Order: sequence, then structure tokens, then C-alpha cells
Amino acid sequence: MRGNVVDLAVAVVIGAAFTNIVNSVVKGIISPVVGAVGTKSLDGYTSCLKAPCGIDAKGEPTGVNILWGSVLNAALTFLITAAVVYFLMVLPMSKYLARMEQRRKAREGVQETMEITELVVLKEIRDELVAQRGRNSQNGQVGQVGHGGQAAPGGQGGYGGQGGQYGHPGQGY
Repeated sequence: MRGNVVDLAVAVVIGAAFTNIVNSVVKGIISPVVGAVGTKSLDGYTSCLKAPCGIDAKGEPTGVNILWGSVLNAALTFLITAAVVYFLMVLPMSKYLARMEQRRKAREGVQETMEITELVVLKEIRDELVAQRGRNSQNGQVGQVGHGGQAAPGGQGGYGGQGGQYGHPGQGY
């Protein structure tokens, strides 16, 4: 939780500093370019709703002015900020997170494949042991459990040895 709070605090500080940079770019570069194309800077564009519009002797505005140039200036500032944040922060981070997710899924896929492969091998071993027991029991009689000595005729001493046919020794365990 503390890491997220620190990240948020850093983002707020960087965002405030970045806002100052964007405001300077809009006021120092974009507004003069618009002024060169038009008649004045963006902040100077207004429309009068109720005459007489202007500034009286005291320096106060008269009439009702709509400052649409200031609104356009703020909109440009927002669009520039949003574009920079998206292309320099959001898009690279989402691509990075997508790559990390692909790597994680690839690792899980390999691990799952290894588990499945291991399961298949164990099943094959089990099937081979069952088949081997079936072949051995068809070839001879199962000897009785011995105590390191002789087994029943056709068997072999030891624990659970399997005997061969007609007195031949079989496989023991």
C-alpha cells in the first residue's frame, strides 16, 4: 500500500511540473503562431454579447465578453498534455505489461506441458509394468515367498520372486 501512495505522490508532482511546461509551450509557441496567422494571440480572441464591450477608464471590462480564445488555449493545453501522457507513458507501459503477461503465460504453458509430459511418461511406465507382469505370469508359476533360501519348485528365493517354467529360475524382485 505504501508503494502505491509514493507512486501517486510522484505522479502528482511530475504532473504539476509537466503542466507548467505545456502551458509555457502553448503561450510561448502556439499562441504567437496563431497570432501570426490571425490578428492577435489566442487569449485576445473574444466575442461581445452585450454592447458596449471594452475597457473603461478604471481598467474594468464593460459589456459581456465571451473569452473563447482562452477556452481554445485551455483546450489546446489539455490536448497536448493528454497526447504526451498517452504516447510517452500509457502506451509504452501497456505494451510492457502485455509483454510481461505473454512471458508469464508462456512460462505457465511450458510448465503445464512439462507436467502433462511427465504424466504421460508415468502412464507409459505403469502400462509397461502391467504388461510385463502379464507376460511373466503366462510364462511361469509364481514362487512362494522365501526367506533367502529355496522357493517352491520352479521359483526363486527372496521376496515374492516369480518362477520360470519347468524349474527354470524366473525374475525376482
